[in-house]
Amino acid sequence: MNIQGLLILFSISLVFCSVGFYKFVYFMSVGYGLSVAAIGATLLIYYNDKSTTATILACLIMMIYGIRLAGFLVYRELKNGAYKKVLSDATPHSKSMPLPAKIGMWIGMALLYVLQTSPLFFRMDNMTGDNLFIYAGCAISVFGILFESLADVQKSAQKKVRMDMVATKGLYKIVRCPNYLGEILFWTGVFVEGITAYDSVFEFIFAAIGYILILYVMVDSAKRLESKQNKNYGDKEEYREYADHTPILFPLIPLYHLAKSERS
Repeated sequence: MNIQGLLILFSISLVFCSVGFYKFVYFMSVGYGLSVAAIGATLLIYYNDKSTTATILACLIMMIYGIRLAGFLVYRELKNGAYKKVLSDATPHSKSMPLPAKIGMWIGMALLYVLQTSPLFFRMDNMTGDNLFIYAGCAISVFGILFESLADVQKSAQKKVRMDMVATKGLYKIVRCPNYLGEILFWTGVFVEGITAYDSVFEFIFAAIGYILILYVMVDSAKRLESKQNKNYGDKEEYREYADHTPILFPLIPLYHLAKSERS
């Protein structure tokens, strides 16, 4: 396992994740997108002489994902008053957070982004030839980006019409958190890209930890979002009917609730 290469990616991730010292939530949002995009660019440059058609494509997809995510989050903060209020409500708590805790979050999140992107790193570092898995992974990741982007657009459009209700149309008929599902699809694609590329069990474990952690983060995010929606819309029969009959995160799987309802 190329520790030096991983440390380079970790250093890059630390640099771009440091925007979280400006706003704590940026460690997990804007810094996330910037770090992923920067890692994709670093892989493209660092392994320029070892790149294949498919790995170049995979790096570009990773860069597009990160730039789109960071750009969307900044745009939403600037243009969306409700989202800006959510960030301002969270800011007082983060300002009182001790510096060691912020440093711990900074290091932890930067490491997570390296873990998540490591399947592509191992493929390029081990000079694995192009095969079905790299192309399948790229296709899944592109589908994930399109799915997540469409979910964001549909949610924004529906909230402009009805601020008093969650989005329920389009992709939101399939699952209640299609943007999180899109993110899971993207990282599933990245994980698939690494299949057949690992030189040791340690490389596989390293990559698998990243994939398992992002799955956990997405499930936990869906749970927290449901708790918030239960609080804001739980008294509406329309919302309860929608939530009770639409899977929360995974289509075709009858898992409708992750959070406990405040209603008995």
